[in-house]
Amino acid sequence: MAVFSQSISAWLNELASSADPVSAVRARLHQLLSFERDANPVWISRVDAAGLDAQIDALRERLTAASGELTALPLFGVPFAVKDNIDVSGFATTAACPAFAYQPDEDAAVVARLRAAGAIVFGKTNLDQFATGLNGGRSPYGAVANAVDARYVSGGSSSGSAVAVARAEVLFSLGTDTAGSGRVPATLNGIVGLKPTRGLLSGSGVVPACRSLDCVSIFSADLDGAARVLDVARGFDPADAFSRDAERGGFSDAGWAAPDLLAVPADPEFYGDTVQQAAWQASLQALRQAGWELVEIDEAPLVEASALLYDGPWVAERDAAVGDFIRAHPDQVNQVVAGIITGSSGSARSARELFEASYRLADLRRRTEPLWRDFAALMLPGTPTHITLDAMAADPVALNSRLGRYTNFTNLLDLAALNLPAAPRADGLPFGVSLIGAAFSDHRLLALARRLSSALEAGVSAQGAAASRPLDRLAADAHSVPIVVVGAHLSGLPLNSQLTSRGARLVSRTRTAPCYRLYALPGTVPPRPGMVRDAAGTALEIEIWALPRAGWASFIEGIPAPLCIGSVQTESGEWIKGFLCEAHALDGAEEVTALGGWRAYVATLKRI
Repeated sequence: MAVFSQSISAWLNELASSADPVSAVRARLHQLLSFERDANPVWISRVDAAGLDAQIDALRERLTAASGELTALPLFGVPFAVKDNIDVSGFATTAACPAFAYQPDEDAAVVARLRAAGAIVFGKTNLDQFATGLNGGRSPYGAVANAVDARYVSGGSSSGSAVAVARAEVLFSLGTDTAGSGRVPATLNGIVGLKPTRGLLSGSGVVPACRSLDCVSIFSADLDGAARVLDVARGFDPADAFSRDAERGGFSDAGWAAPDLLAVPADPEFYGDTVQQAAWQASLQALRQAGWELVEIDEAPLVEASALLYDGPWVAERDAAVGDFIRAHPDQVNQVVAGIITGSSGSARSARELFEASYRLADLRRRTEPLWRDFAALMLPGTPTHITLDAMAADPVALNSRLGRYTNFTNLLDLAALNLPAAPRADGLPFGVSLIGAAFSDHRLLALARRLSSALEAGVSAQGAAASRPLDRLAADAHSVPIVVVGAHLSGLPLNSQLTSRGARLVSRTRTAPCYRLYALPGTVPPRPGMVRDAAGTALEIEIWALPRAGWASFIEGIPAPLCIGSVQTESGEWIKGFLCEAHALDGAEEVTALGGWRAYVATLKRI
C-alpha cells in the first residue's frame, strides 16, 4: 500500500507547496482508507471515515490558530499507527485480548503530544498479547507476517506497528519496548526502531508489561523521521511516576566527544544462521573500510543481564500488571503468555530473590560503564537470526527467546538504543544493527547512526549475492502476488490507481532481462505499450508491485486486448507474472525499445 512517500520530511515538503494543505491531507488519507485490506492482520482497529474527518477538521482548527503556519505543526497531517496497548480516545484498548478491552476517556500522554503537533491517528495495531513476546504470533487476531517475506515472523511484541511502517501504510508508528519489542520487529522488517531512554516518553495511558522498565518506542522508515517524532513526543509528565528527562536528572552530553570507536562483540551468537553471520561480517568490513575502529568486547555481562529479565524476579512485575486478570479469565488468554506471566517463574519469586538479583544487576551496570564512556556506542546485530512462522509455532518459547539476545538487557541497564537497517542478507531478508548508549544519549545515537548508515548500506557489495536481492521474496507472499508493470500502470502514470486502489504496494524498480522489445500501441488512450520477448531485444525499465490476492481477479479482468499477462524475466533471472502483448498487435506500432522504457517514451510526448 505504498501510497505515501516513506519520508516524513518529503510529506511535509509536499504539503507546504499545496494551496490547501488540509484538503490535500483529507484526499490522501481517505484514499488510503478506501484500499482493500489483505489477510495480514496488521491492524486491530482502523479509523473510519467519520473519525478521520473529525481529526482533519481539528487539524484545520489548529492550523487556523497558528495563523496558517505549517511549521507550527511539525507533524502536520502525518498519518501514524498506535500499538493497541496505548490509549487513543475513540478506539478500544485491547492489548490483543478482547476480554480485557476498555474504552479510554482520553489519549495517552504521548499520543496527545503527537496529535497536538498535527499527526493523524490511523488506527491501532496488532501485538503479542499483553506485550509478552518478541515474535508477533501470540495474538487472537492472528500472527502478523513479515513485511518482506510472509513465511517469516514479523517480530514482536510491536508487530503490527513495525509492519504498518514497513509497508508504507503510515509514516511512523508507536510501539512499546520492555525487552526489545520496539527494536526486534524494526530489524526483521528493515526499518528504524528507536527505543528512547526510560521515562523520556511518558508512559501515562499505556497498559504496563513491566512498568519500571517499559518504554514507548518509535518506528520510522528513516532516521530523520524517528528524530522528528522523538522531538515532539518527549517531555516530562508529572502524571507518570516513572517520567524523567535529562535536565531534571542532571544528565548531559556537554563536553563529551564521540571517539571513532565502536565496541562490538568478540563472539556473537547467530544460532547456526550462517547467512545472518555473513551479513554481520559484511557490515563490520564496510565500517572498517569507512575508517571506523572496531574493538571487540566480552558480551558475557550483557548476556547475564539479559537472563535476569525472564529467568529472574522481574518477570513477577508482569504478574503485578495483569496476573489477576489472567487468573480470572484463563480461557481468554494465550496459554504461552499466561504461562510466562503467572507461571512458577512469576508470582512465586521471593522478596529475597528480588534483592539478590538487584544487587547482581548493580554489579553488571558497574562492569559495563566503560562501554558507554569509552566508545561512541556498542554495536550489536539487531537480531541473531530470522525464524519462520512454522518453526516458531512448533517451539514458541525457546525460539522467541533467541530473538531477544541482543535487546533484553538494555532497559535493565538503563540504556538508550536504536536499531537501523544495514545491507540485506544474501537471501534478501532484512538485516540491521543495534546501537546502544548511555541513558539520555538518544540524540547522540541518532547522529551516530546518520554517520554510519551510508557505510552500512555499502556492505551489500561484500555479500555479493545480496546485490541482487530476490524480488519474488519481496513481492510474493501468503497475501499478495507480484506483478511486473511496464507502461501506464507505472507509479505516477494514468493507470497506476488501478493498482493502488486495490491496495498494491511498490516493491522495486528494476529492469527486464536483456531480451525484450517495446512498442507504442496505436490508438490507445491513455497511451499504452506492448512488450514482447525477443532474443535481439534489450533490458527495459519495469516496476514490480505486490498486488493483494483479493484484488487480483478484478485487476486481470480489466486488462484489454491485445495486452495480456504472461511470465516476464527480470535482470536477476527470475520469472514474474507481468504485462506482455500479443504479437499480432505490433503491426504498424512504433518501436520505442531504444528509449529503454515507457517513461522515457512518455517524456518525448510531453515535449511535442
